[in-house]
Amino acid sequence: MSLRINDTAPDFTAETTQGPINFHEWIGDGWAILFSHPKNFTPVCTTELGTMAGLEDEFKKRNVKIIGISVDPVESHGKWQDDIKTASGHAVHYPLIGDKDLKVAKLYDMLPADAGETSEGRTPANNATVRSVYVIGPDKKVKLVLTYPMTTGRNFDEILRAVDSMQLTAKHQVATPANWKQGDDVIITAAVSNEDAIKRFGAYETILPYLRKTKQPSA
Repeated sequence: MSLRINDTAPDFTAETTQGPINFHEWIGDGWAILFSHPKNFTPVCTTELGTMAGLEDEFKKRNVKIIGISVDPVESHGKWQDDIKTASGHAVHYPLIGDKDLKVAKLYDMLPADAGETSEGRTPANNATVRSVYVIGPDKKVKLVLTYPMTTGRNFDEILRAVDSMQLTAKHQVATPANWKQGDDVIITAAVSNEDAIKRFGAYETILPYLRKTKQPSA
């Protein structure tokens, strides 16, 4: 069965470039991003890992941990990290999971159960579906899933924007409209009556009977 939004993110133990982890324990009481790669030393993924390294401080400000995974051994990750810094100018300080037995990729339904039990001999094309991003909340529930083809580099600024939206909407009874960014107006959810909307948000604008906008809550 596919992993869906609001499902509990599967827990696992794994070796990483920073030692063994238990995933749920590693997440702790904050947010986490698990982003996967079909193979080490692939060009698009190299740029992606470097981009995330450059954004790590932004995610830390939001109490979000980053962890990468590739269907290759941890020993190979160490060599790849040198290439990532050369290509991007950013050193990777977040952990990278080694998934040489494909267990995590299968657990997250990125590879079928009959994909075998080793990364040896597999090509990026064999692992093309290991290209998903999972945003996981403090409750260990999956909040967002994105899957990209190998030839399209992921937009991690968009993931940062989505995290901002999810953290805001988890705290207030609002939603964010298309292309929303920090500071833009937000949508008041249907669960909030007009009377409560005034108490909660002050003034608001009714665009349609089911679409009410207000200023972004500040706290």
